[in-house]
Amino acid sequence: MLFVAESAKQKIHEIRRTENLGDDFFIRVSVTSGGCSGLTYQMDFDNEPQPNDQVFEDNGVKVVTDLRSFLYLCNSTLEFSGGLNGKGFYFNNPNAARTCGCGESFAV
Repeated sequence: MLFVAESAKQKIHEIRRTENLGDDFFIRVSVTSGGCSGLTYQMDFDNEPQPNDQVFEDNGVKVVTDLRSFLYLCNSTLEFSGGLNGKGFYFNNPNAARTCGCGESFAV
């Protein structure tokens, strides 16, 4: 399962309104190689399901990921932090053994 915190839900709905995205758009999340710690998150809006997508809905937000990425993301929570020191969207990932200083990448 992938979870969506209330803070992320509010920001996603705000972006959806601002960008004029319809209800057919969902959040696509993936994990790719890169960053200081070896793996990095990618997130975007998408409206084209893929054959091997893993689909989750939490807190009124549909989140989709590929199977390989889900192995790294299982039981993670998408969160949003604003303010002066806010880092935007980020994952609270219990599978990450370590993260880099900037929080953009992780290792398992």
